[in-house]
Amino acid sequence: MTMRLALVCLLLPVPALAQPAEIDARTIVARAFEAAGGERWAKARSLELKGRAVFYGAGPPPRAVADDYRMWREFEDVRTNAHGEAGEVRIEARSGGKPMFLVGSDGSVSFNEKGIIPKAEADRFWANNFGFGVIRSALGPGFGLERLPDDQVGGHAAYMVRVTDPAGTATLFGIDKTSHFIRLAGFATPSGWHVRTYDDFVVADGWTQARTVTLYYNGVIANQVFWTDWKVNAPVASGLFQPSASAAAPG
Repeated sequence: MTMRLALVCLLLPVPALAQPAEIDARTIVARAFEAAGGERWAKARSLELKGRAVFYGAGPPPRAVADDYRMWREFEDVRTNAHGEAGEVRIEARSGGKPMFLVGSDGSVSFNEKGIIPKAEADRFWANNFGFGVIRSALGPGFGLERLPDDQVGGHAAYMVRVTDPAGTATLFGIDKTSHFIRLAGFATPSGWHVRTYDDFVVADGWTQARTVTLYYNGVIANQVFWTDWKVNAPVASGLFQPSASAAAPG
């Protein structure tokens, strides 16, 4: 009798184990916003970054090293074009005190150390480089958010979310499942599939900064940036983003 009862119990249907509720893409991006610094991050007016950078070429050794690498940004109110020229930006690289290159834009006209860059050339350059900033506007009207299969970035479990801007351009983001830091941005460029990974995060004064940024094109490392100093919403020198400011910035 005991054996028969045990057999009957084994044959009875077992209730399915409760599955954890899945969160949607919008919730994931909202958590990433908070982890990045909330409104201070999303509504920042300016950002100044300073560090060093390593650039790679065709072979294994680094092609060049900038021991002084800087970027200044003044952000647009709302970004609707994921990879186009927008806001104001200036990037400078020096080695041993000597200028390596600079490039900048006032939001409509781009320039480098030689002068104004023709628009077609500038459009291609910014399309190869601009992409991360669109997530600041991703919760706004006109944007599409889609959760993709989970993955890992640098050994960290990550939610993968596709953000599509109002024009239909898509950008892939990897968001850490534990910290909700943004660890990856990926998008198609004229030079191929571009991926940026972010690591070594520091949280201070309501701002989260990735101190290591690694850039890949078509799966091959192109350069790596190590940020050591940053200022949020600090005053920006007058004319810094103008084409006439093609000489190295002071300090």
